[in-house]
This record gives sequence, C-alpha cells and structure tokens, in this order.
Amino acid sequence: MCLTVKRIITLGSLFDGIGVFPLAAELNGIEPLWASEIEAAPIAITKYRFPEMRHLGDITKLHGWEVPAVDVITFGSPCQNLSQIGDRSGLKGKRSSLFYEAIRIIREMRDATDGNFPTIAVWENVMGAFSSNDRMDFKAVLGAFTDTDVPMPASGRWAKAGMVRGTSPDLAWRLMDAQYWSSPRLARRQRIFLVADFGGRRAEQILFKPRPVQPYPAPGRTGRLSAAQGDRGTFIEAWGRVPILCPFQDFRMGAMAAHGDKTRFITSFGKPDEPFPTLLASGVNRFAFWYEDAPEEGCIRYLTERECERLMGLPEGWTRYGAGGIEISSAGRYKALGNSVALPCACYIMAGIREALNG
Repeated sequence: MCLTVKRIITLGSLFDGIGVFPLAAELNGIEPLWASEIEAAPIAITKYRFPEMRHLGDITKLHGWEVPAVDVITFGSPCQNLSQIGDRSGLKGKRSSLFYEAIRIIREMRDATDGNFPTIAVWENVMGAFSSNDRMDFKAVLGAFTDTDVPMPASGRWAKAGMVRGTSPDLAWRLMDAQYWSSPRLARRQRIFLVADFGGRRAEQILFKPRPVQPYPAPGRTGRLSAAQGDRGTFIEAWGRVPILCPFQDFRMGAMAAHGDKTRFITSFGKPDEPFPTLLASGVNRFAFWYEDAPEEGCIRYLTERECERLMGLPEGWTRYGAGGIEISSAGRYKALGNSVALPCACYIMAGIREALNG
C-alpha cells in the first residue's frame, strides 16, 4: 500500500505585529519560519511566543532572494493612510505605500525560486481601502498582485467579496467582520482579506468555503484554543457575577460632540445587545458596566488588556510578556492589540490554505 505523506507548509509574516497569522498558522499545522516587524513591543511578544521563529527586521531592507522561501506570505500592511479615521492619502501615503514593499518581496522570491514560492499570499487591511483615492487604491492593489489592469466594476464600487480569474495569481477577496467569526461574539472589526494563489485556482476555496466558526478560548486558558459557552460576559472580568454592558461608540461620540449633534451623540452610548466597537491603536475603549444583581454598583470604565485580547479572539495573556519574560507596558499592549488581526478570521483562512495545499 502506498501512503501519501503530507509535507510541512511554511509561512513568513510581513508587518507581523503580535504574531496572529503565525499563531493561526501553527494552530492549523503550518510552520511559521520568519517574521518582519519594526515595533519593539510586538517583536518582544512574538519572540516570547515563537522562540524558534526568525525576526528579519525592517521590510524595506529585505530582499525576496535572501529570506528563506516559504509556501505562504501574509501581510497586513499599514492602514493609516487608507482608514476612514486616517488622512486618506491612500497608497501614496508614507505608511500605506509600504504595501508595495511586500509585493516587491513576493516577486523577488518567486523570481529566485523559478515561480515556486510563495504559493499563497494573504493581504489584510481596513475597509477604507475599498474607497480611498476615489476607489482607485483597491484597483491598484489588484493590479499590483496580477500585474494587470483590472477594470473597475460597472457600478463604480468594489463589492465586499469578489474574484479576479484568468490571471496569475488567482485572486479572491472578502470583507470579514470579526464579531461574526467566533462564539461568543467578538468586537466589531471589519477587515478586507485578499488571497492570492500563484499555484492554481484555489483562492475561492480558501476564502469562501464554509467552515466551522472558531470557538473562543475558555477563560483562564493561556495556550491553545478551546470551546467556551456563554455570551459577551465571557469577555469581561466580572468575577463570576452577571455583568450588563453598554459599549460606547467612542469615535462616533467624539464626532457627534464636535458637530453638536445631540441625538446621535446620545446613541453613541450603545445598548446591551450591541457589539463592542473596533479596538483602535490610538486609544482604549470605554463602556458602561453594572451587575444584574446590583445596578447601583455600576460605573464607566476602560477595557483591560486581557479583555482586549479576548475581544480579538486571542488566548488570555498573549501580549503580557515579551522576550525573557519581561512584562510589556499597558500602552504597548493596547497599541499592539489595536493594530492586530482577529485570530478567528486568520484561523479560518489558514484552515483553507492547509486544505488547499495538503488536501
């Protein structure tokens, strides 16, 4: 009898942050080999969590023919110039233009390996990339991957999901909101995920095939993910009591205050059944909190670092320690989490890649 041996799939992570793509890869049997990052706190965290993973430093100083060839390259390039709350200068902006450095490295690696590596590339970014620069930035993204002039849709707007076929690579993209990708529900986080398949026509399979929703890690666990029951109270440190939560829509609240819109300012205080708003690198989210059995003990407070980890689907304490077991500052943890990728979304994509490459 002839046995089929499944080979090890390898991954490199550009703009790595706190190692969410490497964690999702590892959870799906994919080996993270290296990462590129320049922020001190995220580097320290991933060195602690992935002691065997190489850190390559500044992406602008890397070349695809020098770094170890990998099957998969992931990158969430800087979103500051694409975001709705950024300066909207788009891919021409100082930070978001670094997208092209990742494209350069992918091309260099493929040239150096006779088109064999990487086989898959994954790009993640904010929803604002669909509309920045009069919707021309996303067109430029598709063109950069395919080296082809991809036409604008007849509607003049980019759909929240789509494909570009008949080119190399085969492309598919999808807007994923993290709140729907775990049980219980995570914080709202709408992000574009684009999959480029250089070795076939599997992007659709990777990004659109139904798979089970990733269960949230049970409270108290610090390593691998496991199933948990309950609602949003799971995320809040309530010490066994039943919490009632009203997440504030901080960005909307500030904007409505500036415009003097009293009605919409009041709605910014949120309702108990609303999800937590997107975690931001620039500030910590606030919410109203009281106990079901003692409403007089209510207060307004900020999310803790651990609660932010939970709302991103990460294991508890993921960002607490850096290399050598040194504790990361609260400011460093909040910023890193606000810049991060929601783990369940990354896990869904890594599961698809594993299926596509190994069957």
